Amino acid sequence: MRSNLGNLVMIVLVLLTVAVWLVFPPLAEGVENYARAYAGEVLGSLVIVLMSFSLFLSTRPKWAEPYFGGLDRMYLTHRRTSTSAFLLLFVHLLVVPITVVNLRLGNYLAIIAFLGITAIVLPTLAPRIAFLSRLTGSSYEGWRKLHRFIGIFFILGFIHSLTVNAPSAFIAINWTQIFFILGTVSFLYTEVFGRFLRKYVRYRVESVKHPNPSTTEVTLRAEGKPIQKQRAGQFLFVRFPGDSSLNEAHPFTISSAPAEDVLRLTIKASGDFTRHLFHHLQEGMEAILEGAYGMFDYRSGGSKQIWVAGGIGVTPFLSFIRDLGTDLDRDVSFYYTVRHQDEAVFVEEIESAARRIPRLNAVIRYSSSGGSLTAEEITRQAGGDLRAHHVYMCGPLPMIQAFERKFLELGIPPRNIHYEEFNFR
Repeated sequence: MRSNLGNLVMIVLVLLTVAVWLVFPPLAEGVENYARAYAGEVLGSLVIVLMSFSLFLSTRPKWAEPYFGGLDRMYLTHRRTSTSAFLLLFVHLLVVPITVVNLRLGNYLAIIAFLGITAIVLPTLAPRIAFLSRLTGSSYEGWRKLHRFIGIFFILGFIHSLTVNAPSAFIAINWTQIFFILGTVSFLYTEVFGRFLRKYVRYRVESVKHPNPSTTEVTLRAEGKPIQKQRAGQFLFVRFPGDSSLNEAHPFTISSAPAEDVLRLTIKASGDFTRHLFHHLQEGMEAILEGAYGMFDYRSGGSKQIWVAGGIGVTPFLSFIRDLGTDLDRDVSFYYTVRHQDEAVFVEEIESAARRIPRLNAVIRYSSSGGSLTAEEITRQAGGDLRAHHVYMCGPLPMIQAFERKFLELGIPPRNIHYEEFNFR
């Protein structure tokens, strides 16, 4: 219940916004098309509320993680509130009465805000459309740079609501203004003041290794006090200011154990940033870290567990294993699957840990030669019944979705299935 409290609070606030407009409606006297104007104001207010939630979640408040189930789940909520606000914006545009004569300042601000938000959101919803992908240069970094302007259009949208010729609703507008303040402060924190107020920690690149032709293992050592309260399986944001192409914070799972005196990140070259990192990151470079985040933790599960890692999704499980030593207080079957043998990393370490720890069983699967790993195979090896097991998964989203669907069909309760949403990164 606690891990979903944040979402519930947001739903309640949306419903309260509708209630405020219903209890304190705008004045109808002298207003043409009153019903449409009224509905348009309610929809516009909901857009402001939902966008304020998105901007707030973009600040990455660590204190809020337990109420959403982790920062990865917070970003999923961010995506949903942003998409909902965008769709309601279109409905608002269709509902509100518009005349082409006697346009006011608010009308022009509405046009600017609408076009700006559309230009920023559409590449996210439809990245494969050619003319949209050109806005971002077809890259994650381009999307991030474009996304930084969303708060400006949010502010213009609210000013539009104050300057357009709309029915007067003093109490409802002031209620909406609370969320405008929340969104504006969040935007300013993220883009202006956060660099001074956030807890950043300086590290130095101690070593750079390539365990296979597409993966980099980066070892970082703190220059002063290291990051605090790290748990196995968490991730952090890191940037390398010595290289302009790497001076943008990206999230990566920590693959080292919390007790180690260094941090290790195992990173697959799959995008512009990570490919550049693979070829150009060097020992001695400065690293700026923020974190750690995440609540992907096997210790919250039961006495019988299944771990499933796909590709670079092995990183949180490496942290789990390296944190174990020789002690494991539950039965764990760990499945690590990659397509080809040369894509796997730290196989010898994983197999050595399985020999050392009696309650850890490790299965390495190369799908090109052994076939794809299936939920039915895992169930069979577990004795035919997984209903008492907790499942922890990390890997490509299609793999996670397929396994989750099959595990649910096999009777595992939804609350026993845990996975890290690293696709938000």
